[in-house]
Amino acid sequence: MPSSEFPAESPALAVRKASGVAEAAIEPMKLGARVREIRRSHNWTLEEASKRTGLARSTLSKIENEQISPTFEAVQKLAAGLGIDVPQLFVPSGERRSSGRRAATRDGEGRAHPTATYEHELLCTELAHKKMIPFKSRVRARSFADFDGWVRHGGEEFLLVLEGAITLLTEFYEPLDLEVGDSVYYDSGMGHAVVSRSRDDALILWVTAA
Repeated sequence: MPSSEFPAESPALAVRKASGVAEAAIEPMKLGARVREIRRSHNWTLEEASKRTGLARSTLSKIENEQISPTFEAVQKLAAGLGIDVPQLFVPSGERRSSGRRAATRDGEGRAHPTATYEHELLCTELAHKKMIPFKSRVRARSFADFDGWVRHGGEEFLLVLEGAITLLTEFYEPLDLEVGDSVYYDSGMGHAVVSRSRDDALILWVTAA
């Protein structure tokens, strides 16, 4: 537990003063106003927000009007129901600040997702609403005939070869041969497919961004 006794002035504050940088006044964050702002941005009524968060309508109303302070469990329900991460509840609108998100996946502990052409290992799956989707894939396919046509999806994609050798097939370009350490970035709305040129299945890292 942090000590209840604090120094009169922190080193960081002393440096700011010595540099002639004025300390900005910090207005206390009002959680209720932030909850109301997020709810209204989705055009949800209190009843709709209540169904999404699992909190009673009266409880939500009291939180928004700063009449009660929500428990940590209630804060977690608010974040989940509003489709955001907990730290975002405490960031004023329009202010760019780190969300404090972090996730790690130990080697071989990703979520398996096998398909006919790839053996995917999804990484950092505990984070919802990611802006990027990272995963590793064992490439089983050896020719375009192994696919049911071109693969297409929204966004952009980054690919890095970890083991073996592959060929990236795309509908607008000539086949691209890639070895270990080679990488490529491309529009994933363009038809594409990856095949292994190795005796064994190749291993690649994929990062897909919406």
